[in-house]
Amino acid sequence: MDSKFEAGINIAIKIPKSKYKKTVAFYKDILKLKVEEKPIDNPTVSKTHKVDFGNNVIWLDCVDNYTHSETWLQLKVPNVEEATKYLKLKGVETCDELEELPENMHWIQDPAGTVFNLQQRETEL
Repeated sequence: MDSKFEAGINIAIKIPKSKYKKTVAFYKDILKLKVEEKPIDNPTVSKTHKVDFGNNVIWLDCVDNYTHSETWLQLKVPNVEEATKYLKLKGVETCDELEELPENMHWIQDPAGTVFNLQQRETEL
């Protein structure tokens, strides 16, 4: 198995509702980054803002049931099914119950609990 994992451009920061407004203001008003609210239809994320962050995009996600922030990262692979099989052989299980996902994507976690969105790369490198 030759799964080639690469970082995607998307970074999601899951933010408790009580800290969300101040966090958005930090990126927009203090750091002066381009911040734009985007519509979202997700049972666990009530609001989201897109932040242009160099070559990356930070998604500030408001989550009503969190008590602390978490950073979630994107991983791209040539074939999600093959990568998932490879990860299972290495003892890494999917945890898709974390948040609703489109088909052909999975959530995984590293041993420290960092969440990764495993998804198909658009074109082969």
